[in-house]
Amino acid sequence: MALTDGFPADFASTEPDDLQTYGRDWTKVYTPAPSLLVRPRTVDEVSRFLARCNAQGVKVVPSGGRTGLAGGAVAKNGEVVLSLERMRAMGDIDTLGLTVRVEAGAVTEGVHQHCAKQGLTWPVDFASKGSSQVGGNIATNAGGVRVIRYGLTRQWVLGLQVVLASGEVLELNGALEKNNTGVDLRQLFIGSEGILGVITAATLKLCRLPEKTDVFLFAVPSLDGVLNVFEAARKGPFTVSAFEFFTDKCLARLMRHRKVKPPFDAATPFYVLLEVEAASGAEAWLASVFEQGLVTDGTQAQNAEQGRSLWAYREGISESLSATGMPHKNDIALPIAALKTFCAELEKLLEARYPGWELCLFGHIGDGNLHVNIMKPDAMGKDAFLSAVHTVDADLMALVRAHRGSVSAEHGIGLLKREWLGHTRSPAEVAIMKSLKASLDPKGILNPGKVL
Repeated sequence: MALTDGFPADFASTEPDDLQTYGRDWTKVYTPAPSLLVRPRTVDEVSRFLARCNAQGVKVVPSGGRTGLAGGAVAKNGEVVLSLERMRAMGDIDTLGLTVRVEAGAVTEGVHQHCAKQGLTWPVDFASKGSSQVGGNIATNAGGVRVIRYGLTRQWVLGLQVVLASGEVLELNGALEKNNTGVDLRQLFIGSEGILGVITAATLKLCRLPEKTDVFLFAVPSLDGVLNVFEAARKGPFTVSAFEFFTDKCLARLMRHRKVKPPFDAATPFYVLLEVEAASGAEAWLASVFEQGLVTDGTQAQNAEQGRSLWAYREGISESLSATGMPHKNDIALPIAALKTFCAELEKLLEARYPGWELCLFGHIGDGNLHVNIMKPDAMGKDAFLSAVHTVDADLMALVRAHRGSVSAEHGIGLLKREWLGHTRSPAEVAIMKSLKASLDPKGILNPGKVL
C-alpha cells in the first residue's frame, strides 16, 4: 500500500518548491532533500500515517514553524516531512482554570491574541512568535525573551496529546495542575525535539496579562556595565520581565537591513533593553542608574507604540544578521557570574586565530543565554567558512564546558550540536536518552539523526 492511499487529495505534495520550503529550518548548513511533504488536518490522519510509515520503515521529520537554529527540522536524506501547520484549532479559554487547549500548528502570536481577549496570556514569547508554532515550541522547550520572569515553555504546558511512531495516541495529564501518579511522561516529550513522538495538541497554562509594563533602552559602555545594570534592575522597585542586551555590531547590521535610526546620538559598545512590571518608583531608580554612571544614555517608552519601537531594536537582530550576511550561530548558556570572563576569553580566541572576523553578540543575559554569531567574511566562500567555524566551535564548546555551561540554551541539539552533546550531558544521561528512543521508536523513524 502506498503511503498516502486513503488520505485526502491535498494531503501530500512532491512539488519541488514545497519540498525545499518545508525541508529546512532557519539554518543554512544543510541542503533540504525530503522525498515527500504531508500536511494532516487531524490527529487521526497523523496516527494512521505514522503507523503506515512505521510498518514500512519510512523516516519522518516532524515540522512546525521551522524557526529553529539547530537543524532540528531539516530533512536532508529523503525523509518525509510531516507538517502540523494545518492543525491550528484553538479551543475556548477556561477563565476559571486559566487554561486553553490548542493544536500543535497554532502560531504563538495567534495564541497570544486569542488569550488577550480574556486579559490572559501564554507567557512564552520570542522574536519568531509570528511564525513559530506551539508544537515546535514544546518540542524544543523554547525559551525566549521573558524566561527571567516566567521560565521555559515546560512550565506552561499542563497536558499533551502525542502520537508515537506506532501510531498510538497518548493523552498525557489533561488540564491537571497536580497529578502525582508516577513518572510524568508529558515531560519526556517536552524538549525531546520530535525524536520520541509527534506532539499534536497541548493544554496550555495561562496567566494574567500584566496591567502595566515599562520599557527602557540604555547605552552601556562595557559588558561589566551590562551586568551591573542587571544587578541594579534586580534590586529595583519592580518586577523584571525581560533583560536583553546587544552589541554595536548587531545594531549596525539592523540599521543596514531595516534602515532604522540609531537610538542615541552617540554610539556605544553595548545596549540594554529592560522591561519591567509594576514600575512604581521607577523614576528614582532611573535617576540612580545615571548618577552611578552605569549607563551613558537612555530612553523610556512613553506608550505602547514606543515600547514596540524599542523592542524592535532587539527583536530584529537575528533576521538582520541573516539578511546582511551569513552568520554562524551558537545558542549557549552560562552561569550569569561566568558571562564576563567567558566573553573576554571568546573575543581573545577569535582575535588570536581569526583576526578581523566580526562577532555579533546578543541575548537574554538575565537568564545566562548568549547568542554568539560569527559573520562570514565577504571574501570567504561558504564551504571554507563552515570548515573554519567548525574549528572555532570546538574551542567555543570547550570554553562552555570549562565554565559549566550548556551547549544549547533554547534551540536544542538537532543536527548541528550532536558532536557537543557530551559537553553538557554525561555518558549515563546519553545512554538513558538512547534507551528511551529505542523503547518509544524502536525502528528509529522519528526525526532520524537528530540529538543522538
